[in-house]
Amino acid sequence: MSLLLYAESAEGKFKKVAFELASYAKKVAESLGTTVTAVTINAGDVSELSKYGVDKVLKVTNDKLSAFNAKAYADVIKQAAQKENAKVIVLSSTTDSIYLAPLVAVGLEAGYASNVVGLPLSTSPFQVKRNAFSNKAFNITEISTDVKVVGLAKNSYGLVESNSSLSTEDFSPSLNDADFSVKVENVEKVTGKVTIADAEVVVSGGRGLKGPENWGLVEELATVLGAATACSKPVSDLGWRPHSEHVGQTGKPVATNLYIAIGISGAIQHIAGINSSKVKVVINSDPEAPFFKVADYGVVGDAFEIVPKLTQKLKEFKAQNS
Repeated sequence: MSLLLYAESAEGKFKKVAFELASYAKKVAESLGTTVTAVTINAGDVSELSKYGVDKVLKVTNDKLSAFNAKAYADVIKQAAQKENAKVIVLSSTTDSIYLAPLVAVGLEAGYASNVVGLPLSTSPFQVKRNAFSNKAFNITEISTDVKVVGLAKNSYGLVESNSSLSTEDFSPSLNDADFSVKVENVEKVTGKVTIADAEVVVSGGRGLKGPENWGLVEELATVLGAATACSKPVSDLGWRPHSEHVGQTGKPVATNLYIAIGISGAIQHIAGINSSKVKVVINSDPEAPFFKVADYGVVGDAFEIVPKLTQKLKEFKAQNS
């Protein structure tokens, strides 16, 4: 018996979330007195997983799985869990895994707890702490089924090194035409930029920037910080920025180490989608903007004056400390 995790990768390289998941899985496995097995799909070098406590890797290589397909990927994970007799399956909370988790749970007749924010409070009974009500509260969930699926909230555990001796095994799950009933026709990817999904820092702009012609303020600050750029819903609705950059409850939720909001008043849907970020900085000329109530740091003033000065100071700091 082993604890199983799905280590996500893109273009053959593991995403940071795979290492966070491995760190978490290692600690849970220790409490259960078992080992950690990771299943990978079309990943390249898997050796780095051993740095975070993975004992065994089931490597799946299949050209049919080159593009993400929730049904097919879920079937792969289900069969890996059955092969390893895994009673606990750990998934992340990325967009892909949120699609996967319910399908995996149904396939294994397992209970599923999403948005888990820490190690199990108890393993017998199996209880976990979860975000609830758009990250405004927590609840304690008990999974009573024999097999359990845990969805770890992004950036809730961090990376913890725990070197292990890694073994690998080629795994060829049985896939049929029904697994590919939904076909991927085209995938559009942003190139040359930090993606919102993988970013440690996000710089986001709102209507306070007054127009798309002023977005250079956001992009320059993001470049200095090595950050992803994002926007509020009204900005994407107006066509100033693509919908792929819209963050919030109705867009992409983010849980970054640092979230900087420029000219965003802070509608409840936006705040709900970014509330899991560890440090929130708000720059707004309206001292009554709702965002200030949830911000860790707030600057009241004109973004067109503050942001260029902040960017320049950061450039100087980096130059002095490079």
